[in-house]
Amino acid sequence: MSLSWPLPKNDPWSTPFAEVLLEHLDIFSGAKILDIASGGGVPAFNLAEKVGPKGKVLAVDIHQGQVLRARSILNKHLPWLQFEVGDMKNLPATLSQFDRITGNLSFMFFRPNRYEALQQLIQFLKPGGQIVLTFPSLGTFDSLWKRIDDEMKVRGLVKEQKSLAEYIEERPSAKQAKDWLKELGMEKIAVSEKPLEIQSGAGRKFLEHPLLRGGFLDDAYECFEDQGLADEFMTAISNDLPSFVPLIAQRCAMSGWIPED
Repeated sequence: MSLSWPLPKNDPWSTPFAEVLLEHLDIFSGAKILDIASGGGVPAFNLAEKVGPKGKVLAVDIHQGQVLRARSILNKHLPWLQFEVGDMKNLPATLSQFDRITGNLSFMFFRPNRYEALQQLIQFLKPGGQIVLTFPSLGTFDSLWKRIDDEMKVRGLVKEQKSLAEYIEERPSAKQAKDWLKELGMEKIAVSEKPLEIQSGAGRKFLEHPLLRGGFLDDAYECFEDQGLADEFMTAISNDLPSFVPLIAQRCAMSGWIPED
């Protein structure tokens, strides 16, 4: 059966991660789903169509602009799908429980206390309910970080190199996700990683790449107190593309179930 709200083919980032999320998610007609860090609605629209009018999808994002854009697309379609502004780490205690909790490209935003944020979130799962979250796990763009680290070392940028190491170490890993689900007493735990190659040209095409600049290259720039030096440094990196391609992101999906009892 063809869907009226498939995952968008023109989204090179959210859709590939959402595909991995759906591979893990056990969805059924009439399910009640909380979708966190919902962004522009990938995969909330798709989920809403699958649960049908007897189900419900509450999609929450902290950015009002994202919510307003999603609402404009929703219009009068799928009346059981609701987009709301909210902080996934501080959901109201009065919020009801859900059959499923999903979060596409979400887990990295649980920082700095990811375990505590996850613990708080699963309180909104019904007994026997499932949570599935996706995120770019540790190892994403390793070739780029190594190239930047090597260049920092050659230039004697000790402080900047230390900052870069701290950024990389802070990124969540598949092992951490699995360990935390176990510590929280969840069952049927499944954590997987699938590589995704990101294509980019050199120079400005690399530095202004919509996926790389938003959240990844920014980390490299933030290692520098002198942003003039950062610009010069990253321009040199961008013109040496062959030294760190292919650029591989790790699509990690983490899934766990609340015990029935």
